Amino acid sequence: MARPMIGRVIRRLRQERGVTQAALAARLGISASYMNLIEADQRAITASLVFKLADALSVDLALLSGQAEGRLEAGLREVFRDPLLGAESVPEEQAAALVAAAPDAARAMLALWRAWRVAREDSAGLSLPSGRRLLLPSEEARDAIHDAGNHFPALEEVAETLRAAMDEPSPQSLDHALAHRLHAHHGIIVSVGVLPGAALRRYDATAGQLLISETLPRESRSFHIAFTLALLEARDAVERVIDVIGPSSEEAGAMLRIGLLNYVAAAVMLPYAPFLAAARSLRHDVAALSARFAASYEQTCHRLSTLQREGARGVPFFFLRVDPAGNVSKRFSAAGFPFARGGGSCPRWIPHAAFATPGRIVVQVAELPDGAAFLCFARTVEHPATRWGEPAPMRVVAMGCGLSHASEVCYADGLDLVSARVGIGLSCRLCDRPDCRSRAFPPLEHRLQLDPAKAGAPYEFTPHPDAG
Repeated sequence: MARPMIGRVIRRLRQERGVTQAALAARLGISASYMNLIEADQRAITASLVFKLADALSVDLALLSGQAEGRLEAGLREVFRDPLLGAESVPEEQAAALVAAAPDAARAMLALWRAWRVAREDSAGLSLPSGRRLLLPSEEARDAIHDAGNHFPALEEVAETLRAAMDEPSPQSLDHALAHRLHAHHGIIVSVGVLPGAALRRYDATAGQLLISETLPRESRSFHIAFTLALLEARDAVERVIDVIGPSSEEAGAMLRIGLLNYVAAAVMLPYAPFLAAARSLRHDVAALSARFAASYEQTCHRLSTLQREGARGVPFFFLRVDPAGNVSKRFSAAGFPFARGGGSCPRWIPHAAFATPGRIVVQVAELPDGAAFLCFARTVEHPATRWGEPAPMRVVAMGCGLSHASEVCYADGLDLVSARVGIGLSCRLCDRPDCRSRAFPPLEHRLQLDPAKAGAPYEFTPHPDAG
């Protein structure tokens, strides 16, 4: 934690009161040079001196803690790290200097950035003069896959060809079959061992070696071998898909390329027709499907969200992956669920409650303000830590479908699809549900109606006269 900036605070308060450094030092009974070192944050300050300073400057002790300035400086660092501002090169010392010299200006800058961020997250995105939306590379790649319905027929065809070339191995022997094909057709030797840091896979084309981290379970090893095979044998098909999409930058293209190669790897592990047939017979019991195909819970859920082949469609599921901070790292919506663009979805929605019951599937019938309702189920997934002391990454994978498909999904069994409904919104700023005690922010298009004599929902409001 950064040291409180008490010296800078003292200098600002002294200057605001028109007191010279020498005069303040005299009042405190210390030398001017020592006062200079204190204001430069190069000397510690004793508790007794803090009391004298508060008296000499006629301020409350809380103002001398430096905590407010520390929070403001941390806020500015967050501003300057925003990639859309292109200000990553602003050194931390300049943020500190701005806070020390002009705290009101720093607060105004922080307030402006926060307002802009809210508008950016809750609108359809920023636009360039050409009309093209300005997105982060990860958002652009994610939107491209989402817009394709998370289904790519050409990549499914490549995956089926690869699978057939390996004489249709069983799920339990797939990792050996994949490794054998890499070695026989590409001279690549697959080995499992120790990788540095957080690395999980390292492919060295020159050395003809694919090294996979020993921390990974078997299903993840199969996936990484399949990904490398897709890199070598499905690259042309992937590039054709990318050419059609036309990403706006190299970074977006690279993100999209990785996402599409992941798609091929999953399609190799979980071949379309057998997987669809099993999903139907097992009524989309994810645990049972995972066991049958030797896949992880997340791999199985993700594959279920891609089964949209013309003439052989599966249940149109949406798929969401979210971390404990509410950051969405994956989202696909064949079910037509209207995801909010950024994080900050409704706290009443089941993905957030799933963190309270790790490893258990939780179910909810969620109803949006327009009356559309979805059968939703969610469960935590935990990835292995690479070393002792490192927190194991935990996320929630959530899926859902329209209630017209609920009878095809085992998680609807025993639910009253009418009385069990829970009202949710897209995000607090876009939701106009009244009397919601889980609300974190007031809605954008309504005016607050606050009464100090009443307590209940965090924000009470009346409809904005311009709201539709």
